[in-house]
Amino acid sequence: MIRRLLAALMGLMPAMTPLPLAAQGLAQLVADSVTVTAQEVLVARGNVEAFYDGTRLSASAITYDRAADRLSVTGPILITTPDGEVFTAEAAEIDPRLEAGLLRGARLVLDRQLQVSAARIDRTGTGLTALTRTAATSCRVCGTEAPLWEIRAARVVHDEIGQQLYFDDATFRVAGVPVFWLPRMRLPDPTLDRASGLLVPQLFSSDTLGFGLKLPYFIRLGGRRDLTVTPWIATGARNLELRYRQAFRSGWTQIETHLAEDDGAVSPRYALFAEGAFALPRDIRLEFDLEAVSDEAFLLDYDLSDQDRLDSSLRAYRLRDDGYALAEIAYYESLREDESSASLPPLVARVEREAVLRPAPLGGRLRLRADADALWRDGDPGDPEATRDVTRGGVSGDWYGDVIIGPGLQFTTELRGRLDAYAIDDDPEFDDTVLRAAQSAGVTLRWPLLRRSDDGTAQIIEPVASLAGVATQGGDVPNEDSRLAEFDAASLFALDRLPGEDLQETGLNAGLGLRWSLLGADGRSLSVLGGRLLRDEALQGIDDITGLTSTRSDWLISTRLDLGQDLGLEASTTFDDDFGISTAEARLGFDRESFDFTAAYLWLEEGPAEDQPRISEIAFDTVLNLGPRWSLSAEARYDIAADAPVRAEIGAGWRNECVTVDLSASRRYTDTDDVDPSTSFGLSVNLAGFSTGQTAMPAARSCEG
Repeated sequence: MIRRLLAALMGLMPAMTPLPLAAQGLAQLVADSVTVTAQEVLVARGNVEAFYDGTRLSASAITYDRAADRLSVTGPILITTPDGEVFTAEAAEIDPRLEAGLLRGARLVLDRQLQVSAARIDRTGTGLTALTRTAATSCRVCGTEAPLWEIRAARVVHDEIGQQLYFDDATFRVAGVPVFWLPRMRLPDPTLDRASGLLVPQLFSSDTLGFGLKLPYFIRLGGRRDLTVTPWIATGARNLELRYRQAFRSGWTQIETHLAEDDGAVSPRYALFAEGAFALPRDIRLEFDLEAVSDEAFLLDYDLSDQDRLDSSLRAYRLRDDGYALAEIAYYESLREDESSASLPPLVARVEREAVLRPAPLGGRLRLRADADALWRDGDPGDPEATRDVTRGGVSGDWYGDVIIGPGLQFTTELRGRLDAYAIDDDPEFDDTVLRAAQSAGVTLRWPLLRRSDDGTAQIIEPVASLAGVATQGGDVPNEDSRLAEFDAASLFALDRLPGEDLQETGLNAGLGLRWSLLGADGRSLSVLGGRLLRDEALQGIDDITGLTSTRSDWLISTRLDLGQDLGLEASTTFDDDFGISTAEARLGFDRESFDFTAAYLWLEEGPAEDQPRISEIAFDTVLNLGPRWSLSAEARYDIAADAPVRAEIGAGWRNECVTVDLSASRRYTDTDDVDPSTSFGLSVNLAGFSTGQTAMPAARSCEG
């Protein structure tokens, strides 16, 4: 093997380096033999490789004619460019810069995905490449056998600068069979990140809309904006979906609208969703969220969402190490059949400011807080709960400190004080103005005991006891906070277990518990906590199903199992002295490369009111990868208490190096006055090679055998 620099032949062939060396570098040639004839023709033979300005050419032989300033190349030829293009050819006539020329019996490969075979390829050196009598595909091509799909065209022009492919007289074929013909067609090449054009169409069928097709079209509006227009054309409905996105220097926004017309509908139906976030000066972040629909059934009919309440909000907040500040106003709308929006309440505003001093003047952590909220209703004047307006403002402070004493005892102290003022309108059951104060103090004692085995396994037994007292002064106020308090491992020893500020615990309470943990040397762990809460007086104002209302709360058992990245399980249950279960929940997660499974179970016993039925539901979601090509998915939600399914969906996907096919079927069992049960089917086919941002995949089959 002899390596020679063409720069050494500068006196004989000056055309080989027309630009300054500092700008382009030296051309190089590698060959088994290099000779120069008396007519000033350079001939390189045997394992020839030429390098110039990032472009590499491999061939059997190269002949350079100084008088014509042309390279004649004998194949098989392989050319790779700095932009990732790959050319193969049988013969070529190109310029010494390896930029422009003619290739015969050639093939162009883009981003290791799309290959375009042509009888002739003309490179202009200006960023345009013309291919004549072409066949384009991203599928594996074996001899004369037709690929799974291909596009035959009389001519294809590749715009390297615009990263576009222009087809003339194009025919799309599946397994060699012509499917449709287009006189002109433009598609992005696989190296382009964002481009205007048709996205993956989707076929669908549902009992509500009938059989239809989604045709999303992406419109690039510059580098920071885009618009996706998706017509839904179905036998029973028409829907125009518009999604606008824009990125700003300090934030982003997205707006999605649906304008629909159903067969038999009195007026057009619509949905509007908008959201965004912006970074303002002084570390302030502004966020907004807007949700609106024409009717309660729109989201379910068009399978857009299962949510049964809409919330629109405008929020500004600032987070820092020493605290946070928040201002928010929200509007709520109920889509439930048995609930009115006026009772939620529909309009809520809140302001919060919290400062944290760490360490506090007396050690530990001191947290100071000021907040205010207001809610407005405009319901039936004859119903006080539908017209009541409440405004509240308050200040609070709490101090937290812990210390290790004696033989490893962890002693924690917490003090809290709060003052609130209420203004209540349109409800004769409460005074117009109410002033309330609350003081709390609590201590918690933990004594973790550790035993470690020779194999690195550790066991920890930790008895825990807490004692807290709360005193309140002032009049009664309506409970506008949630009536369902959480009783779990986090709240068993908490100073306050009730949500919000309206309802306060009173008197003395004590939490008693025991935690056992097993820690493996490989990082796997098991933890079990059991305990209950004791009070000197019953707790009023919350539902009995929480297990917290009586002087002796229900028993709590909480378990957590962590087997690394593969398996995790969390379970919690509460039950009374007669082992009657009041609440139970469990979450399971299993994650492997070929199998992903999550499941959840929830049980709430029947409440005393007629509108509090027993809740018992199970839900799961799973994905199974059957090798590199096939995948199966399924998800379901079942109401055990009603002995009826809520929703079920199955899907199958198949992928090879040139196509991705997804098929799904779902059934929604919701049955109300406005919504009927519905079954939907979906099908989408994505051709590789024209999808932006997609990576190449190994071929599904080999040409051998």
